[in-house]
Amino acid sequence: MNRLPVRNGGDDVLCLFLEPYGDVFWLKPGDEFTVLPGEGVPDPQFTVKMVKHRLIVWVFEGGDPAKVVVDCTVVDSGGNELPEGHQWPDGCSPY
Repeated sequence: MNRLPVRNGGDDVLCLFLEPYGDVFWLKPGDEFTVLPGEGVPDPQFTVKMVKHRLIVWVFEGGDPAKVVVDCTVVDSGGNELPEGHQWPDGCSPY
């Protein structure tokens, strides 16, 4: 299965922003999360765009931009599923 590991190598928090719904997960420096597409998605492919302090991620079935994958899970380095908004720091905005 394709998966997208994301690691914050910076000195500040980093927002992982999953489209199309805008789900957010915050990585502290040194954190590593992995984006997993839902079960049964054939050939999931990822598009990643860096904007300021956030990574915007889209997942497409077979790389087809008309087939957006909306069922994704984000896990930490221990494989624990993370809730949307995980580690949201006070006063930070994903925008």
